Amino acid sequence: MKQRGRWLRRAKFKINPKNWQRERVQDDPSTSPQSGSAGWILGYRYANNDKLSTRVKKVWKPQLCERELYSKILDKKFTVTVTMRTLDFIDQAYGYDFYILKTPRQDLCSKFGMDLKRGMLLRLARQDPQLHPDDPEGRAAIYSKYKDFVIPEEEAEWVGLALEEAVEKQRLLEEKDPVPLFKIYVEELVEQLQQQEPAVVQKRAPPVPGHQAWPSSLGL
Repeated sequence: MKQRGRWLRRAKFKINPKNWQRERVQDDPSTSPQSGSAGWILGYRYANNDKLSTRVKKVWKPQLCERELYSKILDKKFTVTVTMRTLDFIDQAYGYDFYILKTPRQDLCSKFGMDLKRGMLLRLARQDPQLHPDDPEGRAAIYSKYKDFVIPEEEAEWVGLALEEAVEKQRLLEEKDPVPLFKIYVEELVEQLQQQEPAVVQKRAPPVPGHQAWPSSLGL
């Protein structure tokens, strides 16, 4: 609904303790369905549809429905709460996997969707053989179909993590015992020596012209 020439959406704000300014709080998508970026719209309507009457507040909510969606990469079916707009986006993307992988976080607006994206990216990065173990050709076809979305595993592990999850993951990484440098250098040196082929070259002095070589021992 429009009011004063703009759309009003439900938003949350907080006061920044550093500058005491009112700032927008990012919506928490942990409990949000996959709504295809369709959220609540706050506006006004006329009572009894009479423009001469008093305006009253109204909230327009998207129509939600449950659908069973299948992921080829994860080889699983999920019962997801979605909107009709999301189903249209899935059809336009030619599949649930393409929709999850192509849609950015701000448009997906779903923690569950971002967790699915992280799982898909990790499986693509690892080329997991657990996908269709009895059908290697089908597994190779799926990995080839989504090869454009492959990213390094170290990067895929961070996709879609909430702030608390990312902080905890970084804390666990920093708690690991450091490896001494001499062990790292020894391992690198061993790898270099193993890669080099041993070659022993024996150099002999060239004979002097006009001189006879002396025997190497008295008996010869």
